[in-house]
Amino acid sequence: MSAEGNGAIILTVPNPPVSLSEVYSERTATSIGISWSDGALNGGATVLDYTVSYDQGLDSYVVLKSGVLTQSFTATGLKPGVTYSFKVQARNTFGLSVESSRIELVCAFIPAIP
Repeated sequence: MSAEGNGAIILTVPNPPVSLSEVYSERTATSIGISWSDGALNGGATVLDYTVSYDQGLDSYVVLKSGVLTQSFTATGLKPGVTYSFKVQARNTFGLSVESSRIELVCAFIPAIP
């Protein structure tokens, strides 16, 4: 099987997002912001959106939000003191990528000095 033939492009799923990191300006006592970059290959089609999944320390990921149009997301309504793991998938017209590597963050916030 070749990647090209008669001018056609064979589509595949994109590479998973990379470089997940925290967006510190989005951190509150009950929210965590994350950002990421696209993987090296888009699978032959533009990445349309992203799906963010998380785990609340139970070793079971659930979809938190799909259809995310930017390379960042803020998870809200979280429980203070809980460690959350996040993974992201990219989607093109062919389908969803595999999950990214995870990022683990504790939902905690240092309040301002009174």
